[in-house]
Amino acid sequence: MDRHASALPISVLLSVVLVFGACSDTEDSATKPDSSSADLTPISPIVPGGTIPGALPSSVIPSNQTVDGAPLVMEDAYLSGDIAPSAPMPKGDQEEAPTDNSTFEDYGFNEFVTDVSADRLSTFGLDVDTGSYTVMRAWLNDNRLPDKAGVRTEEYLNYFNANYPDDFEEAFKVTFEAAPSPFGQGLHMLRVGLQARGVKPSERKRANLVFLVDVSGSMSAANKLPLVQSSLKLLTEVMAEDDRIALVTYAGHTSVVLPSTSGDKKTEIKAAIDQLSSGGGTSMGSGMALAYEEAEKGFITGGINRVLVCSDGDANIGATSSEDILSTIEAKVDQGITMTTLGFGMGNYNDTMMEQLSNKGNGNYFYLDGEAEARRLFGERLFSTLQAVAKDAKLQVEFDPGVVKRYRLLGYENRDIADDDFRNDRVDAGEIGAGHSVTALYEVELVDGGSGALATARLRYKDLANKETVVEKSFPFQRDQVKTDLSAASTKFRFLLSVAEFAEHLRHHLYSEHDLDEILTLARANADEQDEREQEFLELIAKANTLEQGQQD
Repeated sequence: MDRHASALPISVLLSVVLVFGACSDTEDSATKPDSSSADLTPISPIVPGGTIPGALPSSVIPSNQTVDGAPLVMEDAYLSGDIAPSAPMPKGDQEEAPTDNSTFEDYGFNEFVTDVSADRLSTFGLDVDTGSYTVMRAWLNDNRLPDKAGVRTEEYLNYFNANYPDDFEEAFKVTFEAAPSPFGQGLHMLRVGLQARGVKPSERKRANLVFLVDVSGSMSAANKLPLVQSSLKLLTEVMAEDDRIALVTYAGHTSVVLPSTSGDKKTEIKAAIDQLSSGGGTSMGSGMALAYEEAEKGFITGGINRVLVCSDGDANIGATSSEDILSTIEAKVDQGITMTTLGFGMGNYNDTMMEQLSNKGNGNYFYLDGEAEARRLFGERLFSTLQAVAKDAKLQVEFDPGVVKRYRLLGYENRDIADDDFRNDRVDAGEIGAGHSVTALYEVELVDGGSGALATARLRYKDLANKETVVEKSFPFQRDQVKTDLSAASTKFRFLLSVAEFAEHLRHHLYSEHDLDEILTLARANADEQDEREQEFLELIAKANTLEQGQQD
């Protein structure tokens, strides 16, 4: 399924980067084209006692904790209870009132493909970002409905634990599930789930991390720079001794606050974090160049080498041209240095830039709306966030026109790849981390009496554990494997349908005709009582429902 209007073309992205205004010392107020047919062809260091303010209390987690004689990693620590979770930020400090100055890109939405004989292929890059979901949560917790342009259905789905089987030896496992749709008469929902094999703590590669921190005036709010600081301290506590971390800041000027430093020097690292303070304008371009310099100095051959941008996205590029920034990011990927973006704050938040920079940098995009999300990202998802197992991962689903009358993919609009480019390994696609899971949902109408393979999913990727050898695997799903009743489907399947429908509803999608009461009923009946994220999701639907009703009054 070729949409022809997928991820932002470079010309558009360049214009997006160019129009960002410089941060001030105070916070600012404020169609999918028809599917075409395609055939499948088989810089000064810190000084003790320095005068840079902005300290948060240091973490009380001992740096030398062990479990059974092994260094304590964050996953083990939180699960075992040996590390107490940080206290949540007061509600008043979690979000500031969003204004119209936040920037999102509307990628449109996927239509039904009605001529399956002419267009039986659906091809897209795999995506494990979750920033869109946590941005939505920040808006709802501030009693505002999210901007529909910022809702990306796949990021809502991938925020939750899909519980895919993980007891396998190969790099990936693909599973299917299908059942009648609760949201469309005569329609079925098909879930294609991908699970990457996880890694044991002892198997994790050593990491060389450079945090590029925006310390401009717009980062002064409690849910921005202070949250960056507390998040970095969480990571510091679980760094291995042979990991490396550096801190580079940018505002009116750039600075290396902490040169590349080994993980055994936790006191020195936390002292550098404490010295961060906000003020001045923003020049991301020069800061990025400096961050890459530090990444090259600390480069670990065969390890994880990554620049992580911490910002609200409200930035200009400084004297460096946007073309230079984009070419630099892509060139550094080729050299083994990737980029992840971590978004903070609201009001002037630029979701578009943060997502697209991570896409160019072969990394991930996350949005942190509080310390709970920081614990999730640097704790539960630490390994999968940092250690990639595959790059340029693409999925192509082929539908049999003898079984499927029409279909549409929910989400992934900005990850669309031309069907003919599925086997073009020069086309950039998604990066998958160890233990990551990816969910894709299709809405399909089946042909009466059809039999055989309803769909065949083909996964293609570059195996990072085997010198980027290109791997392609095929996974068929038969018509007779479709559940005859929704009640026969798994609880997780039914819950994820409610997540997808909630996202489609917030997007004001023309195919989403059900109100939030109906969506909440389905979610409540299937949410895991022991899963805090799923229980919180019920609260978010209720909040959105209240806000919508208030708009109608």
